[in-house]
Amino acid sequence: MTACKTGKLALTLGVSMAFLTACGNYSPRENLEGYPADDIYERAEFEITQKDFGDAAFYFGEVERLYPYSDWAKRALIMQAFSYHRDKDYENARVAAQRFLDFYPADEDAAYAQYLLALSYYDQIDDVGRDQGLTFQALQALRVVIERYPNSEYARSAILKFDLAFDHLAAKEMEIGRYYLKKKHYTAAVNRFRVVVEQFQTTQHTPEALHRLVESYLSLGLTEEAQTAGAILGHNYQSSEWYQRSYKLLTGQGLEPKVFENNWLGAIYRQMIRGEWL
Repeated sequence: MTACKTGKLALTLGVSMAFLTACGNYSPRENLEGYPADDIYERAEFEITQKDFGDAAFYFGEVERLYPYSDWAKRALIMQAFSYHRDKDYENARVAAQRFLDFYPADEDAAYAQYLLALSYYDQIDDVGRDQGLTFQALQALRVVIERYPNSEYARSAILKFDLAFDHLAAKEMEIGRYYLKKKHYTAAVNRFRVVVEQFQTTQHTPEALHRLVESYLSLGLTEEAQTAGAILGHNYQSSEWYQRSYKLLTGQGLEPKVFENNWLGAIYRQMIRGEWL
C-alpha cells in the first residue's frame, strides 16, 4: 500500500488536504471520524517509515476504535503493539499485545503478539537495577512462546533470550553475593551463592559460585562445606581458574577437596555427579 493515497479520501470527504498529503503539511492526530480504515492504516504505515512510532501507534489505534471487529482493526492492533514497542513504550506495547491475544488467540499473528509481549519485559531487563521482577516476567512470557508456539519463527529467538534472561538472574545473585562477601557478611553471601548453585546450575556462573562458597565457608570455619564445594568444582570444572583458586585456598589450610554428604552440598553432589535427584 502507498503512503499518499489521496484520491479515495478526496472523493469521500472532498477536503482535509492536510491529512491527505502525507509528504506535506498536515495536522497530526486530528479527528479522523469518517476517514476510511485503509487510509488511516496507510497513514500509520507512513509514520513507521518516518520512525514516528508514537504517531503510528495512535493511527493504528484509531483504526481499531473507528472500525472495531473489522479485519483492519485486527491488523491495526498487532501493528499498534509493534509501534509501541519500537517507541519503547513498553507498558502500552504489553497492553496492545495482550489485547490481541485476548481477542484473536487462534490468529496466525498470535505467536508474534506473545513474542512482543515477552520482548516488552525482556528489553527492560538492563534498566531494572536489583529488582528482578521484570526478568521473571520476561522468562514466563518467553516460556509461553517456546511451549505454545514451538514451530513458529519466534521460538528460536525466544529460547536464546530465555537463556540470556536466566543467566541475568544468576549474574544478579552473584553481584549481591560478592558484595556481601566483600563486606564480610559471609552467611548472607553463602545464601546468594547457594541460590546460583541450586537454581542456576546451567549458567556460566556456577563455577565462580562454588569457588565463592569455598571462600565463604572457610571464613566461617565450616571446612566440610568448603571441601565439598571444592570437590564439586573439581569434578565438573577442574580446568577452570576457579578450581585452581579453590584448590590453593584449601591446600593452604591443610585441606583437600572432599565430599561430605551430611550437608546441602552433599545433595548437590548427588544430583550433579551421581544423577540422584532425591
